[in-house]
Amino acid sequence: MKKEFSLSNDKVMLNFSAKYCDTIEKLLKSYGFRRVLISYCNRIKSRNSNLYKYLEQNLEHVNSDEEFVDELIDLFRLLTVLKSSEIITLNAKFGSVLNDSDKFFDFVEDFYGYWRRLERYSIVHNVRVADGIATVSFVDANNKFSKLVLDLYRKVQESVLSSEPSVYRQLAAGANAGLILNNTVWPCPYEYEILEDIPFISNIILEAPFINYPKKNTRSGYFKEIFKNPLSDCYIDKEHFFCYPAKVGELTAFIYFHRDLMAHGVTLCNLFEMARKEDYRGKKPDIVFVFGARDDSSESKTLFYDDIKNNIMLGYINHNDAIDYFGYMKKMTLTLHNLIMIKRGNLPVHGAMVNVVLKSGKSANVVIMGDSGAGKSESLEAFRGLSEDYISDMTIVFDDMGWVKLDEHGGKPLAYGTEIGAFVRLDDLDQGYAFKEIDRSIFMNPDKTNARLVMPVASYKEIMKGYPIDLFLYANNYKAVEEGKGTLEYFTSVEDAIKVCRDGARMAKGTTSEMGLVKSYFANPFGPYQRQEETDILIERFFDEFFKTGVRVGEMKTCLGLPGKEKDGPREAAIDLFEFIKNL
Repeated sequence: MKKEFSLSNDKVMLNFSAKYCDTIEKLLKSYGFRRVLISYCNRIKSRNSNLYKYLEQNLEHVNSDEEFVDELIDLFRLLTVLKSSEIITLNAKFGSVLNDSDKFFDFVEDFYGYWRRLERYSIVHNVRVADGIATVSFVDANNKFSKLVLDLYRKVQESVLSSEPSVYRQLAAGANAGLILNNTVWPCPYEYEILEDIPFISNIILEAPFINYPKKNTRSGYFKEIFKNPLSDCYIDKEHFFCYPAKVGELTAFIYFHRDLMAHGVTLCNLFEMARKEDYRGKKPDIVFVFGARDDSSESKTLFYDDIKNNIMLGYINHNDAIDYFGYMKKMTLTLHNLIMIKRGNLPVHGAMVNVVLKSGKSANVVIMGDSGAGKSESLEAFRGLSEDYISDMTIVFDDMGWVKLDEHGGKPLAYGTEIGAFVRLDDLDQGYAFKEIDRSIFMNPDKTNARLVMPVASYKEIMKGYPIDLFLYANNYKAVEEGKGTLEYFTSVEDAIKVCRDGARMAKGTTSEMGLVKSYFANPFGPYQRQEETDILIERFFDEFFKTGVRVGEMKTCLGLPGKEKDGPREAAIDLFEFIKNL
């Protein structure tokens, strides 16, 4: 991004490398301030709001929209140095608009509120340019810019009201997130030259809680394999794209995204470990994922291509309102990871895993397998809620997707995670827990069905440690617990265990477009579904190894799909699990 400022689809980009305002005067003279004011005025004009009627009637000698904005900017400048009563005396043309101080104050509040409702991102490149700032002072610059905007608002407020407010609210008035970019050279095959020169994100500054409102709230369908590189038929404006270099399990992924999908790109920092420069500079990635490229299709495309020639697994999702949901970015990345794991002879598992250490000193490594809405994340939250009564330590190895490999020394198979964060439904968390985590979470459509938050839950070191599995459970969310029986049942044969896990039955909860009792192959539409023959071989190999090495394999009835059991079901299952660990 070379421009100093852009505003598109209610997303603001502030390029601090091209222009940085450190005084109120510079801010008011900037192209960015003018652009935001024009956008605001166009909005209230299109609604024909009372505020617009008031301004139009009282700004004299204004003959065009440009003059309308010019007059307001001039008025703001005066209000930063003079009281409104003084301006009326010195400059009669503003007398009419300032005489009704309450009405003008409503305009100031509404304009300020409009600015704060925009998604705001600051950017700095690692090379100092003209009036911009250097990387080293970026954190300080973000804080000062936020204070500058707040100071401008307060000066105007005090000038209009001719008094200081009795309550000061320290709201985040600057950027919601800041990005430090660098230009990275990697051995880019000619089929990927369209991605060259797109800047990489090396640091992110997040103003939490970060709340955004994507256009969609669920994901639908499967990712489809194609046999031609989709980058040959798309268009990418390099000025509008960024790359998040991610560590997905043991793999390196270059995730390219369009600025219209910036909120999802920034959210990646709470989900996948950001790769360091030494991890990717001059190296070819395992995964390339392009999210938001433009092509000739008016319909959404969610595609992947196994580039055997270049040894790259490529994901492609085109620019479309239908894919404006973080689930598409997350699940495509995990699909590409899982496809590579299958090729390497490892078994991807859609589920959750936790290392539990009880107060008695006993511990267990538990995998809970299940598709979206089966109760895996909810069970982890139930563990967390019972921690004071039972647990000494609890480490989340993975919250949604992991992978298992055989122990070369003949021990129990080892499990690893892919993510450092959790992408969970707000409704499924214990009451109040989301608010305890608010200072480090990213919220998505918190007022809607399937509202989500993304929060960090583990370190990269922990998820890559490799934990021998003690208990492997399938999360059954649709069967009620029979009277006199517990929530845990164990398989006595490999065949029974494989049948239940391969069927992947669950009661859909509205996390996707599915409804009712549905089945998905191995409860994992993200890789295993697309490679069923290869996965069948792996399932038999790994489940045989589970039984041979003493891993307990069974079902856990979470009851999450049963009305009225959304909270009690996972809690009861967690209690039974603790009892099992105590008796190990």
